[in-house]
Amino acid sequence: MRRVPVPERPDWRDHAARAGFTVHTFDDEPYWDESAYYAFTLAEIEDDIEAPTRELHALCLTFADRAVSDGAILASLAIPEHAWDAIADSFRRRDPSLYGRMDFCYGGAGTGPAKLLEYNADTPTALYESAVFQWLWLEDSLARGRLPAGADQFNALHERLIARLAAMGLPGALAFTCYPDAPEDRGTVAYLQDCAVQAGLAAPFVPLEAVGLSEDGRFLDAAGRPLAALFKLYPWEWLLADAFGPAIGASPTRFVEPPWKAVLSNKGLLAHLWAMAPGHPNLLPTYFEDDPGKAALGTSFAKKPLVSREGANILLVRDGVLLERDEGPYGREGFVRQALAELPAFDGRHALVGSWIVGDEPCGLCMREGLGRITTDRARFVPHLIEG
Repeated sequence: MRRVPVPERPDWRDHAARAGFTVHTFDDEPYWDESAYYAFTLAEIEDDIEAPTRELHALCLTFADRAVSDGAILASLAIPEHAWDAIADSFRRRDPSLYGRMDFCYGGAGTGPAKLLEYNADTPTALYESAVFQWLWLEDSLARGRLPAGADQFNALHERLIARLAAMGLPGALAFTCYPDAPEDRGTVAYLQDCAVQAGLAAPFVPLEAVGLSEDGRFLDAAGRPLAALFKLYPWEWLLADAFGPAIGASPTRFVEPPWKAVLSNKGLLAHLWAMAPGHPNLLPTYFEDDPGKAALGTSFAKKPLVSREGANILLVRDGVLLERDEGPYGREGFVRQALAELPAFDGRHALVGSWIVGDEPCGLCMREGLGRITTDRARFVPHLIEG
């Protein structure tokens, strides 16, 4: 694994416009950054990222099976009690999941195994640029002779998303909702709508504020029509806490992601995984903040809220000294304390490896990098390739 500086294509913004990639810049700062790429060997991808992702996802499903029948576990995740039956029922029905992303600390072969930092199991973004735009970058750059001949990419995301949507047994239509004025969220949902159409589904968009609830518990679109199935780029912890939350269990509406994903999209998962598989090479020792066992971590650790987004409210401490912290609105549900794993630095930038899962299979990679040790929404997306 190495970071390779390259001149960016002078016309890449024109390519982005034609591809509908509009969130490549935030506040005049680049989000998409093709002034470099990350090069991996095939063994690094297959052995160090893909295989651990598959194994850890299977461990997560084992945990979910245990969690949905254990009120103490659900309480430890700060999931409201009114949602426990809905979560358990959705798992026992095997309501299908669409996708998720595991984020790893990994510096390449010879630096030790990839370590799971968190599982974005419910509402991960950065999907379109991972599935489509970095692949277009690879194809165009190869055609222009700007990359080594024979280069490939760990990227079957687009095909897998379409196939998964077609195989989920949805009732002919899947409505999509998010905050329409959040560009990254709306872009992710628009891409998934396109995938759904290619999978043979109707895929209308319903603004989040227009979603309603009938007296008999059906979720409705803006015209009052029942929604048989709904993809929501809106975290389960928010939905379960708002006025619609108690209606989830009795509603016939099918949700993507399903309610059981709430137990995996919570950073308390990390403490439970460590308790299930202590010493696992791809896990970091992790404890709930009120667990006396956290003393085993000593004075170097990461403190993370049970639920948060884009690095918010994370605090990093090394040898008792604050390394970095990110402010935000999260933390009232509680925290976990995780052994400190500092992201590797390449050319002064800290790199995070994101490993995508569609259904139950790893199928893609994204790289985010930033000057800070905490990966926030300002971290840049840098493409990758597999060296031939």
